Amino acid sequence: MDEKNRDSLNEMGTVKISEEVVAIIAGIAAMDVPGVAGMSGGIAGGIAEILGRKNLSKGVKVEVGDREAAIDLYIIVEYGCRIPDVSWDIQERVKKAIETMTGLNVIEVNIHIQGVNIDKDYRKESSEDALRLK
Repeated sequence: MDEKNRDSLNEMGTVKISEEVVAIIAGIAAMDVPGVAGMSGGIAGGIAEILGRKNLSKGVKVEVGDREAAIDLYIIVEYGCRIPDVSWDIQERVKKAIETMTGLNVIEVNIHIQGVNIDKDYRKESSEDALRLK
């Protein structure tokens, strides 16, 4: 949108996008990345809580200005995934989704890896292997 169109839209009124909306967009985009087990609600007693799809804005911290946004995502990754690749993919997808849907310029997308999800099958195999070694 060029400056002329942006100014004419401002004459009709203002559009304000809440931080909650931007956080939900970021959460959905992040959850669609392969290797993301979930969003982290924070560390409570040393255990990261994995949040499901109902809490997509949790685990996301957003600062929205008039034309810019900065996002912090707290992520739990799947065991065996290459964390730098997953993080890069999250950054790209979140930036594109927010800029496309809101028109805000995303200045940074910070990824905080809060934990690794080890699936049940892997844990079972590991414990069986440990018993065999005894």
